[in-house]
Amino acid sequence: MEPSLAFGRDLVAIPGPSVVPDRVLAAMHRAMPDIYGGELVEVSRRLFADLPGIARTAGRAFVAIGNGHAGWEMAIGNTLSRGDRVLVLESGGFAVTWGAMAATAGCDVEVLPGSDRGPVDAAAVEARLRADTGRTFRAVLMVQVDTGTSVRNDVAAVRAALDAADHPALLMVDCIASMGCERYEMDAWGVDVTVAASQKGLMTPPGLAIVWANERALEAHRRADLRTAYWDWTARSAEGPMYLHWCGTPPVSHMFGLAAALDLIAEEGGIEQVWARHQVLADAVRAAVDAWSTEDGLGFNIVDAAHRSNAVTTVRTGAIDAERMRAVCQQQAGLTVGVGIRGLEGLAFRIGHMGHLNPPMVLGTLGTIEAAFTAMGAPLGASGVAAAARSIGRSLAGPA
Repeated sequence: MEPSLAFGRDLVAIPGPSVVPDRVLAAMHRAMPDIYGGELVEVSRRLFADLPGIARTAGRAFVAIGNGHAGWEMAIGNTLSRGDRVLVLESGGFAVTWGAMAATAGCDVEVLPGSDRGPVDAAAVEARLRADTGRTFRAVLMVQVDTGTSVRNDVAAVRAALDAADHPALLMVDCIASMGCERYEMDAWGVDVTVAASQKGLMTPPGLAIVWANERALEAHRRADLRTAYWDWTARSAEGPMYLHWCGTPPVSHMFGLAAALDLIAEEGGIEQVWARHQVLADAVRAAVDAWSTEDGLGFNIVDAAHRSNAVTTVRTGAIDAERMRAVCQQQAGLTVGVGIRGLEGLAFRIGHMGHLNPPMVLGTLGTIEAAFTAMGAPLGASGVAAAARSIGRSLAGPA
């Protein structure tokens, strides 16, 4: 039997659910309150007031009990009608899955083919929309970050493609993996609908779907015929008791948890400071992978460095057994890293660097991965831990 060192506090470094801060857990650990008045009503009002700032929009936030897929359905059901044409921008698997949900709802879905190793091609988007001379597409669906491939798409470039083609389709963006991790400017980038969830950069356990809608989206909502009672924005916007905004009994514990998470963001210095921290820590992860990389061996899944996410990094392992490395980390060292998904099973692993995260956590994760590779006798180019420490050290030193 191989010896185990996994007797301290386990660390999960998967791309969601992310580490939940102790303050968030403590906020959730409470007896159930009156749902018709008092503190819970104030927390609800505060969440709906504060969430638009997280997405950088003057639009409205809607929150429902559910995961990211629930957010997808809320977005589709409130803005589209049966038979509407939808263009899905493939970059990994999640946008395509969102499109499949729209097809199930009765939309006519077309997928613009993309790569699992790079971003959406904005020029191809513009060409396809120019070819839609009848302006029949009602919506364009994309992800900012695909959790499986770890690509970061250029949302502003896709909006520019719509504008260049003079196309009126709604731009809908899945930010489930990226909200609270990547710079995201909903209004400045011309996004109409944004979808996120609580369990990644927003540092709260799975259970809340969040959708932000601008005026164009709300106008589309007025004529949408996919609306159903639970998801309906009209009902959730009605004046009256708080429970109308939640379509029934609210998710009490999650509401207090998310409020605590938003407090942490504010105390850090606001969302821009949160983005800056994620940039530094993601740079450290990328420095480690660069150092580990070998020709035809371990390396990045996303080829273009400019499109590697600040929330998750997918690492291809070549001939190295990715699942064995993960097993060594988890069973012998107490670290869980993400599995390769959607065609990368056994060929890659993923490091989640999102949410409640600091240098000791990142360096500990990278050091444990490197130790596992060393135990396996895996070929590495150089020490990733040393490279990551140098990267973080430059940030700790501050301006020259």
